[in-house]
Amino acid sequence: MKPGSRLASPSAVIAVVALFFALGGSAFAVGQHVQSPFGAQPRCTTGSVRGIAYVTGPSGSGMANTPDGFSSTAALFGRKFNCTGRATQVRRVGTGIYEVRFVGISGASAMASATGDGYADVEPASGGVFRVTVHPAGRDDKLDAPFTIVVV
Repeated sequence: MKPGSRLASPSAVIAVVALFFALGGSAFAVGQHVQSPFGAQPRCTTGSVRGIAYVTGPSGSGMANTPDGFSSTAALFGRKFNCTGRATQVRRVGTGIYEVRFVGISGASAMASATGDGYADVEPASGGVFRVTVHPAGRDDKLDAPFTIVVV
């Protein structure tokens, strides 16, 4: 071999080819929506995630400007999901108090989490409505801050 010329060793070539096959296979599997070995989970069944809402409030104007009537405007959410395919709505009830409605979902449990330096409480109401109260960390007063709610 001449000095300065570099050829890959056969083992390096095989390792690179194996890497591409491994990554390509994973991408193909994700693209094909590979099912769990336990089968697909039906939507909206007990134990499944029925709804998710990341409530951010109106873009650029803050959570305090969330309307007091239920709205499903996309600008109020960073992300939203309702297993029924129907609307996910939010309204501001008061400082730090919001209600999120998942139309078509009832009798479910929910968990909420505030973003940043805070925490959130959630209480179920009727008709798929959940009341979320956001608090600053370590205090019991209320805070207008983005939050996430997950309904199961």
